[in-house]
Amino acid sequence: MNLEHAFAPTLLTWFDRHGRHDLPWQHPRTPYRVWLSEIMLQQTQVAVVVPYFARFVDALPDVPALARASQDDVLALWSGLGYYARARNLHAAAQRCMELHGGDLPRNLDALQALPGIGRSTAGAILSQAWGDRAAILDGNVKRVLARLFGIEGWPGLPKVEKQLWTIAARLLPEARLADYTQAQMDFGATLCTRADPACAACPLREACVAHREGRTAELPHPKPGKPLPEREARMLLVEDDRGRVLLQRRPPTGVWAGLWSLPEHADAAASRDWFDQHLAGDFARAEVLAPVLHGFTHYRLRILPMRVAGVRPRDAVGDNPGLRWASRAELQAIGLPAPVRRLLEDG
Repeated sequence: MNLEHAFAPTLLTWFDRHGRHDLPWQHPRTPYRVWLSEIMLQQTQVAVVVPYFARFVDALPDVPALARASQDDVLALWSGLGYYARARNLHAAAQRCMELHGGDLPRNLDALQALPGIGRSTAGAILSQAWGDRAAILDGNVKRVLARLFGIEGWPGLPKVEKQLWTIAARLLPEARLADYTQAQMDFGATLCTRADPACAACPLREACVAHREGRTAELPHPKPGKPLPEREARMLLVEDDRGRVLLQRRPPTGVWAGLWSLPEHADAAASRDWFDQHLAGDFARAEVLAPVLHGFTHYRLRILPMRVAGVRPRDAVGDNPGLRWASRAELQAIGLPAPVRRLLEDG
């Protein structure tokens, strides 16, 4: 089998029988819906994305609606998906489209890559799926499939390895059915040529696959050289007033969970007490220590040490302001909160 000639036709035949044809962003398949789905699918599985996608497009159905929305509204719709920079970039890109492209996504690789949050692979996925243009993609699934099929050595995140994979991906592009071909690549890696326990027996390309032939499917692609994740600690105050409302604090505009509402956070118990005494009237000594909450980020693990203080009221000079707000339990559902903080509030 000539792998380069056979790859696209074989993949499309497999896709017609086994691929995913009923994803919500495929019906209708508009540039906006494709773009939104691609951003949501970065580092998030399809099953998780589907309900978020439906809720998001119901509230913000097109680029102008997204551009007009407040950041709070966008983050609230995104709340729970994680990696919130994606949502902020999505919002900023929509506003850029209004300024530069008449409220539409540009049908141009360079112009798409110039928008916040859109890299080369995402731009290629938008062009191929929304307009049927011949544009390659190279997401994690595609990197894994190509590394195994062609026996590519090295971690795919290395520039020289990634460049090699991009060259192969461009050579494999078919002349037609680009939208189906792009989806087929994603589905093939997500459901058949999986990271662990790939279904090689059912793979129509196994006879031409270097990794299968050499017994290296568990080895390829090479993993990123690993380091143990460092662990950080943060103190959080779960403060409630006499009406059961929770005090929320706006996160800084940059950094982890930028712009989201969260619980007041401090480096240690002394800092928590100083902040409490400055802003609130209540008995901090009666604070209840809650069970720690662990949350993993890409580069470190966060250990949240929460303390609950009930029956608190703000000092006379402190009420709702741009950085602090009181929210009832019912209101929390519509507010953009980091996932571990929402979990803490639901359990606390």
